[in-house]
Amino acid sequence: METLTTEQIAQNYSAALDSVTVITELLALDSRDEDQTETVARNVEHLELMVAKDYWTTEDLAPLNAAITAGS
Repeated sequence: METLTTEQIAQNYSAALDSVTVITELLALDSRDEDQTETVARNVEHLELMVAKDYWTTEDLAPLNAAITAGS
């Protein structure tokens, strides 16, 4: 089990929300090029790793899971 400070957890959650934003913005495009498609895939992979962490407390993981579903 990872033991992180409250600040580290907040930083990781913020980074995960950044991935949600990237996925959402790229999926909103009418079409995506290869780089954009790979960016979505990388961010989905990042979110999958993040939601599997066991250190979350009261963070809302629903936006992360929704972005994983949308981007997959």
